[in-house]
Amino acid sequence: MKTLVLGASMKSHRFSNKAVHKLVAYNHEVVAFGLKEGEINGVTIDTELVQYEDIHTVTLYLNPAVQPDYYEYIFSLQPKRVIFNPGTENSDFCTALHEKDIKCEVACTLVMLASNNY
Repeated sequence: MKTLVLGASMKSHRFSNKAVHKLVAYNHEVVAFGLKEGEINGVTIDTELVQYEDIHTVTLYLNPAVQPDYYEYIFSLQPKRVIFNPGTENSDFCTALHEKDIKCEVACTLVMLASNNY
């Protein structure tokens, strides 16, 4: 199942960076979007919103204040679920996702992977 890491960072101390590493280590197909170009563990960080095919999960690493800029993009990908990592919680967006039959999870991608609940 393919995961989009939305808000990916080249900075190794950022949780989005750690998530890309862990997802790859757990053999998940990963694509990434961030504000700066780069590569994390063989995954290219796209700086333009690509219309990826077959996205199962979007894992968010975006401040809730900027999330509205990405609502339509995320809806257009038709993911099965969106994971709101700590600090990204957004009840309004969660409600909108539910209205489009997209599962909303407030969780930590790293913990989910480590506990085999991804």
